[in-house]
Amino acid sequence: MAERDTMPPGDDHRRPEGIDDATVEAVGKLGEALETIERARGRLYDFHQLMGHADLQLDEAAEAFEAAGLAEDAERIRKEIVGRNVIAGRWTFQIVEDFDDGYYADFRRVEHDLRQQRTQGVRHLLEAEMKERRRTHGRPGHESRPARGE
Repeated sequence: MAERDTMPPGDDHRRPEGIDDATVEAVGKLGEALETIERARGRLYDFHQLMGHADLQLDEAAEAFEAAGLAEDAERIRKEIVGRNVIAGRWTFQIVEDFDDGYYADFRRVEHDLRQQRTQGVRHLLEAEMKERRRTHGRPGHESRPARGE
């Protein structure tokens, strides 16, 4: 882990006084897990939108069956599939809401609270220190942060 003074003065990602490498790593791993949850949440929203779109496409499929003279098949699609719950008692918007209000909200709260307690709220501290170790100081494109006004 980089020493505390490797970040340029004034940077929002400077390690606060008294925080050890193990704590920075632990908070970094928690943040990484949150990023994975964010990706999973995006896929849940993808699922929600795809299922909604598919349900609307079923209307077109039923119409095509009717146009083909297969009215009984069209009616079966409408009665058995169109508008049905994706899981017991729920459409996908309800799944998304339950996830957002439950697991996701709790995860974000715990991550925020522990980051506040352990690193004084500094986000991406592990990555910021990795950047300092990996960048070539003084080279264009390797600056520690954007120039003022960027």
